[in-house]
Amino acid sequence: MSDSRTLPVPDGLDGMRVDAGLSKLLGLSRTVVAALAESGDVLVDGRPAGKSDRLLAGTWLEVTLPEPQRPIEVQAIAVEGLIVLHQDDDVVVVDKPVGVAAHPSPGWSGPTVIGGLAGAGIRISTSGAAERQGVVHRLDVGTTGVMVVAKSERAYTVLKRAFKERTVEKRYHALVQGHPDPSVGTIDAPIDRHPKHDYRWAVVAGGKPSITHYETIEAFRAASLLDVKLETGRTHQIRVHFSALRHPCVGDLTYGADPVLAKRLGLTRQWLHARTLGFHHPDDGRWVEFTSEYPADLARALELLAADY
Repeated sequence: MSDSRTLPVPDGLDGMRVDAGLSKLLGLSRTVVAALAESGDVLVDGRPAGKSDRLLAGTWLEVTLPEPQRPIEVQAIAVEGLIVLHQDDDVVVVDKPVGVAAHPSPGWSGPTVIGGLAGAGIRISTSGAAERQGVVHRLDVGTTGVMVVAKSERAYTVLKRAFKERTVEKRYHALVQGHPDPSVGTIDAPIDRHPKHDYRWAVVAGGKPSITHYETIEAFRAASLLDVKLETGRTHQIRVHFSALRHPCVGDLTYGADPVLAKRLGLTRQWLHARTLGFHHPDDGRWVEFTSEYPADLARALELLAADY
């Protein structure tokens, strides 16, 4: 059964987009709110409102909410290429292959890290939403590399706090088109959802603070291999920041990469790899660090670039 809510727009949401404002007000994702608006289930003063319309304080909202969804079940199956780098009573550290999501989500029917761990008989923390239990950070489906999952409730709490307080060191290697100038630098630019494309993110005034540090490891003729350290952890942060500088990750067609170069290097996804992850162990506070080697497709792309000289 659907649920209808009628309430005035609070002063704090004045001027916000409908999708952003209702997401904040009702605790729904912006994607869900956008779908409600598109189906005519969001009314402002009795008139249908679009997701990008602006809210005006004091006007009356009427929102027809969808029926509650059943929790997404975790499918316990073996995941090819998912390697356990380390595990103890508190954490399990994995090397995530391409094409694997961190956890189940609406619209994703492929393999997941959580499902792969369950399939391997590894018990993880029960903290968090049912489909995201133990997950303290995520990697994109198309991004490979090192990822930690909490096994104990204590580890979940400690690691979630560590990621929030930015005491975790996340280093990525990224192959970007061209040669960033300067070769060592910091990108400090706010990120939010793209104003026109829901599946993308962008540098947007008023977005969430986002800081990326980078250093050039090696410069090739057509691209540069960078060591990237994230100070914040926004969705698609590295991809968005370097795209904004006109140096997108090689192979990242979503964010403006050259398809000809991607094809020449045999890439079907962005060249982006979570290289190292360091954190204070939740048990005794000692610093631990884990490294992931390049998968075959990324290593091959570097070999082809090196041979281009």
